[in-house]
Amino acid sequence: MKTILITGGAGFIGANFAPYFHDKYSDYHIVNLDKLTYAGNLDNLKEVENSQRYTFIKGDICNRELIEFIFDNYDIRGVIHFAAESHVDNSIEGPEVFINTNINGTFTLLDVARKYWLESPFKYKEGYEQCRFHHISTDEVYGTLGETGLFEETTPYAPNSPYSAAKASSDFIVRAYHHTYGMDVTTSNCSNNYGPKQHNEKLIPVIIRKALNGENIPIYGDGKNIRDWLYVLDHCKGIDLVYHKGKSGETYNIGGRNEKTNLEIVNHICEILDKKKPKDNGSYKNQITFVQDRAGHDRRYAIDATKIENELSWKANEDFKSGIELTIDWYLKQYSL
Repeated sequence: MKTILITGGAGFIGANFAPYFHDKYSDYHIVNLDKLTYAGNLDNLKEVENSQRYTFIKGDICNRELIEFIFDNYDIRGVIHFAAESHVDNSIEGPEVFINTNINGTFTLLDVARKYWLESPFKYKEGYEQCRFHHISTDEVYGTLGETGLFEETTPYAPNSPYSAAKASSDFIVRAYHHTYGMDVTTSNCSNNYGPKQHNEKLIPVIIRKALNGENIPIYGDGKNIRDWLYVLDHCKGIDLVYHKGKSGETYNIGGRNEKTNLEIVNHICEILDKKKPKDNGSYKNQITFVQDRAGHDRRYAIDATKIENELSWKANEDFKSGIELTIDWYLKQYSL
């Protein structure tokens, strides 16, 4: 049985990925390393918490001594690296933690993996030839788009927030370890994820929670910022494919082909809630309010997922209509409504 290290597995995407991966592959032991900041929640891992093929460790990816202990003690044969500070607003208010976690943490993981797996540059230790480091990144590293066009794997990086700049830096470090040391690495850049287990601070959970609580639903600026929305389990399946079948050193963009303005998102959610949990009077749309725009707010993101679709036969199972229904149903159940 191979042991794989998943970092940030108590966060939104990681907590969806770990149970999916655990159930699909009986020959892996998962070690989940998470610092359990505000974004980490062990309640989201109840599906695997009692499994003999799952181990949780609370810790910081910047702690080199701890990372070395985990590799030595568990004989780590692969890494899927989710752990990151990811909230753009928080990166504007306090960028230092984003630099430390996203850049220094990624470097620490890569460097420990390199020394554990490789004898020398481009020469893996015997028995470790199949070890791979997969890095999860974001479409925000590409900056912003105009009214047309899509982010491709060859799109030049142009990050516009401390968060995206830190993620872009980590992407480059992963690339450098492939070209300099011959490490088997892959990277995936995803569009906006949504679905069960997302933290309450993110756009879609905020809309649902505030609507149900009778509060104002805040939308930045004019609400016309556009994002490409990807259902989280579709993203997990893409990561799985890249980790197992992707070409070493390559980047794969994973997107849902579901471009929506924030205003379209909030209106659609309110319409679904009007049917599923109707108010005594009026529509949830009456709670929509516009607030001052975020500093440096990118106008449009959209991913071209052609490469992963063609090379790895990945396809999103959910469009936004089906995915948002599943998401709302999950939150209604969480709120016992």
